[in-house]
Amino acid sequence: MKFFSRIFIISLFLLSCKNEDKNSIDVSKIEVDFAVERFEEAFYNATPESLVEVKKRFPLLFPIAESDSVWLAKINDQDEQDLFKESQVVFSDFNAIEKQFTSLFKHITHYNPTFKAPKVITMLTNIDYENRVVYADSLLLVSLDVYLGKQHRFYADYPLYIKENNSKEHLIVDAANAIINTQLKTANHRSFLSKIVEEGKKSYLLDCYLPFVSEKEKTGYSMNKLLWAQQNEEQVWKFFMEKELLYSTDTRLNKRFIENAPFSKFYTGQDNQSPGKIGGYIGWQIVRSFMKQNDVSLQKLITMDAQRLLDQSKYKPRK
Repeated sequence: MKFFSRIFIISLFLLSCKNEDKNSIDVSKIEVDFAVERFEEAFYNATPESLVEVKKRFPLLFPIAESDSVWLAKINDQDEQDLFKESQVVFSDFNAIEKQFTSLFKHITHYNPTFKAPKVITMLTNIDYENRVVYADSLLLVSLDVYLGKQHRFYADYPLYIKENNSKEHLIVDAANAIINTQLKTANHRSFLSKIVEEGKKSYLLDCYLPFVSEKEKTGYSMNKLLWAQQNEEQVWKFFMEKELLYSTDTRLNKRFIENAPFSKFYTGQDNQSPGKIGGYIGWQIVRSFMKQNDVSLQKLITMDAQRLLDQSKYKPRK
């Protein structure tokens, strides 16, 4: 059994490589101009005298209503300093991640020449994992304290499915997702099919923008959860069909199969073996199948009707 398990894992790895090869493009001649500014380094090393200059450098991060005494108290707080020191252990050298940003911005520009690479500002947010990366046109704010490593003591009480993505490797995925969420204008999608296809489009954009990032990292699943999704793709699709969920407008399906969660809810005794967001995973496979069968641009893909996309995808779930 162990032998066959190894063969299965190797096969999945090779399949993942094929998906990466399909979306691999030469971006070496694309120029992107952006800067990385380390706000947390400037802020937590500030003195009463130098704080004025820090505020001038980062005016958007200092609400006018707050006095300097508030900021100095924050700088001198022992817990804040511990958080800063730990982030420096992981992120004292940012060169490798800056190269990842360069590759990400080049790939986005390849598909969307009007894209302007934003300024990247790193910061600490007291582990606000619900707002890991914030993208607002010309700025990309990154909370480094969320990416110290999933085994870090600061995350000891966090759920496993949250900690899984609290790693340095996942930072670039969250950054890409923050941008992608602004590129897909949320429509009034009511049917379950429309919602999972919408999530599938987002994941396919990840394939294009981050072609060398693993499928595990893009899903945010643990390896066991990813293997479950791959091994049970056909059964999940059958469940959706047999329960007539595709055209349902029941919003409770969002929490069961689309929103981030420790597992998906089929209401069986084995639910905890599944990953959360399995509906989005199925939508991803539908979109991948569609793009294999059809030569369309990403811009056209983004605006396509879910039913038409499914009809033209010739989707057959992996057995």
